[in-house]
Amino acid sequence: MELLGHDNHVGVTLTAGGFYGPQGRQLRLVPSVDGLNERFSSFEHEGLRCTNFEMETSALYGLGGMMGHRVCTVCTVVANRLRKEYSKDHHTSIDRMIAEALERATG
Repeated sequence: MELLGHDNHVGVTLTAGGFYGPQGRQLRLVPSVDGLNERFSSFEHEGLRCTNFEMETSALYGLGGMMGHRVCTVCTVVANRLRKEYSKDHHTSIDRMIAEALERATG
């Protein structure tokens, strides 16, 4: 976290096994846990708050753990669902994050 988090927001990425209900989204059915995103936004662990919510990280952590690796993910947050704010150019933000992470990890 020291290497990759310098000059960036550092937080916890929550990972879910699905895109809609497991991430608190509502299409036609009501999620089984009311106020899921609000609950997560108030969660804190060892000074870190939840900053991201997605579904790919769980598979990466599971596979890495099964292979005996230490695993870290670096994510670009492109939306704030509670405030209904979305990145206007998420492709540029993601490309910048990839280049920065690779440079720091190999430099």
